[in-house]
Amino acid sequence: MAKVIEGLYYSESHEYVRIEGEYGYIGISDYAQHALGNVVYVDMPEVDDEVEAGEEFGAVESVKAASDLIAPVSGTVVEVNEALDDQPELLNQDPYENWIIKVELSDKTELDNLMEAAAYEEFCK
Repeated sequence: MAKVIEGLYYSESHEYVRIEGEYGYIGISDYAQHALGNVVYVDMPEVDDEVEAGEEFGAVESVKAASDLIAPVSGTVVEVNEALDDQPELLNQDPYENWIIKVELSDKTELDNLMEAAAYEEFCK
Protein backbone atom coordinates (compact mmCIF):
# COMPACT_ATOMS: atom_id res chain seq x y z
CA MET A 1 0.00 0.00 0.00
CA ALA A 2 1.32 3.42 -0.92
CA LYS A 3 2.21 5.81 1.87
CA VAL A 4 -0.34 8.57 2.53
CA ILE A 5 0.62 11.44 4.84
CA GLU A 6 -1.86 13.13 7.19
CA GLY A 7 -2.19 16.89 6.84
CA LEU A 8 -1.72 17.02 3.09
CA TYR A 9 -4.37 17.59 0.45
CA TYR A 10 -4.59 15.19 -2.48
CA SER A 11 -6.04 15.44 -5.98
CA GLU A 12 -7.62 12.68 -8.07
CA SER A 13 -4.64 12.97 -10.45
CA HIS A 14 -2.33 12.00 -7.53
CA GLU A 15 -0.69 15.33 -6.81
CA TYR A 16 -0.52 16.58 -3.24
CA VAL A 17 -0.23 20.03 -1.71
CA ARG A 18 1.28 20.78 1.70
CA ILE A 19 0.16 24.13 3.09
CA GLU A 20 2.51 26.39 5.02
CA GLY A 21 0.92 29.77 5.62
CA GLU A 22 0.16 31.39 2.26
CA TYR A 23 2.27 28.85 0.38
CA GLY A 24 1.62 25.41 -1.04
CA TYR A 25 4.27 22.81 -1.82
CA ILE A 26 3.07 20.65 -4.71
CA GLY A 27 4.40 17.22 -5.54
CA ILE A 28 3.31 13.75 -6.58
CA SER A 29 2.02 11.16 -4.14
CA ASP A 30 3.73 7.92 -3.23
CA TYR A 31 0.99 6.13 -5.19
CA ALA A 32 1.92 8.16 -8.29
CA GLN A 33 5.65 7.51 -8.06
CA HIS A 34 4.98 3.76 -7.64
CA ALA A 35 2.71 3.78 -10.70
CA LEU A 36 5.30 5.67 -12.78
CA GLY A 37 8.33 3.60 -11.84
CA ASN A 38 11.85 5.04 -12.09
CA VAL A 39 11.56 8.80 -12.70
CA VAL A 40 14.13 10.06 -15.22
CA TYR A 41 13.01 13.65 -15.89
CA VAL A 42 10.81 16.33 -14.32
CA ASP A 43 9.49 19.20 -16.46
CA MET A 44 8.76 22.17 -14.21
CA PRO A 45 7.42 25.68 -14.79
CA GLU A 46 9.48 28.82 -14.24
CA VAL A 47 9.43 31.02 -11.15
CA ASP A 48 6.69 33.68 -11.51
CA ASP A 49 4.60 31.42 -13.77
CA GLU A 50 0.92 31.18 -12.85
CA VAL A 51 -0.56 27.74 -12.27
CA GLU A 52 -4.28 27.10 -12.25
CA ALA A 53 -6.13 24.38 -10.36
CA GLY A 54 -6.98 21.53 -12.72
CA GLU A 55 -4.52 22.71 -15.38
CA GLU A 56 -1.24 21.12 -16.46
CA PHE A 57 1.93 22.70 -15.03
CA GLY A 58 4.61 20.24 -16.10
CA ALA A 59 5.31 16.54 -16.53
CA VAL A 60 7.12 13.65 -14.95
CA GLU A 61 8.83 11.13 -17.22
CA SER A 62 9.78 7.65 -16.15
CA VAL A 63 11.29 4.69 -17.94
CA LYS A 64 7.71 3.42 -18.43
CA ALA A 65 5.65 6.51 -19.20
CA ALA A 66 5.26 10.27 -19.15
CA SER A 67 2.57 11.82 -17.01
CA ASP A 68 1.27 15.37 -16.98
CA LEU A 69 1.36 17.22 -13.68
CA ILE A 70 -2.00 18.79 -12.83
CA ALA A 71 -2.05 21.67 -10.36
CA PRO A 72 -4.23 20.90 -7.32
CA VAL A 73 -4.43 24.62 -6.47
CA SER A 74 -3.95 27.96 -8.24
CA GLY A 75 -1.14 30.36 -7.54
CA THR A 76 2.15 31.92 -8.56
CA VAL A 77 5.27 29.76 -8.65
CA VAL A 78 7.76 31.18 -6.13
CA GLU A 79 10.25 28.31 -6.18
CA VAL A 80 11.00 25.14 -8.13
CA ASN A 81 12.86 22.19 -6.65
CA GLU A 82 16.09 22.54 -8.64
CA ALA A 83 17.51 19.35 -7.09
CA LEU A 84 15.13 17.44 -9.38
CA ASP A 85 16.98 18.75 -12.47
CA ASP A 86 20.00 16.62 -11.58
CA GLN A 87 18.30 13.96 -9.47
CA PRO A 88 14.75 13.29 -10.70
CA GLU A 89 14.89 9.93 -8.90
CA LEU A 90 14.44 11.83 -5.61
CA LEU A 91 10.72 11.60 -6.38
CA ASN A 92 11.01 7.81 -6.11
CA GLN A 93 13.03 7.96 -2.89
CA ASP A 94 10.64 10.21 -0.98
CA PRO A 95 7.95 12.03 -2.95
CA TYR A 96 6.71 13.89 0.15
CA GLU A 97 10.12 15.34 1.06
CA ASN A 98 10.88 16.17 -2.57
CA TRP A 99 8.14 18.56 -3.66
CA ILE A 100 8.18 19.85 -7.24
CA ILE A 101 7.02 23.48 -6.99
CA LYS A 102 6.19 25.99 -4.27
CA VAL A 103 3.34 28.37 -5.05
CA GLU A 104 1.87 31.41 -3.40
CA LEU A 105 -1.78 30.43 -3.14
CA SER A 106 -4.31 32.63 -4.89
CA ASP A 107 -7.45 30.99 -3.46
CA LYS A 108 -7.33 28.85 -0.32
CA THR A 109 -10.96 27.78 -0.78
CA GLU A 110 -9.74 25.51 -3.61
CA LEU A 111 -8.46 23.17 -0.88
CA ASP A 112 -12.11 22.24 -0.28
CA ASN A 113 -12.07 20.44 -3.65
CA LEU A 114 -9.20 18.15 -2.62
CA MET A 115 -9.12 14.98 -0.53
CA GLU A 116 -7.63 14.62 2.92
CA ALA A 117 -5.52 11.56 3.75
CA ALA A 118 -8.32 9.12 4.68
CA ALA A 119 -10.38 9.95 1.59
CA TYR A 120 -7.31 9.67 -0.65
CA GLU A 121 -6.44 6.25 0.78
CA GLU A 122 -9.96 5.07 -0.08
CA PHE A 123 -9.66 6.61 -3.55
CA CYS A 124 -6.42 4.69 -4.22
CA LYS A 125 -7.91 1.29 -3.35
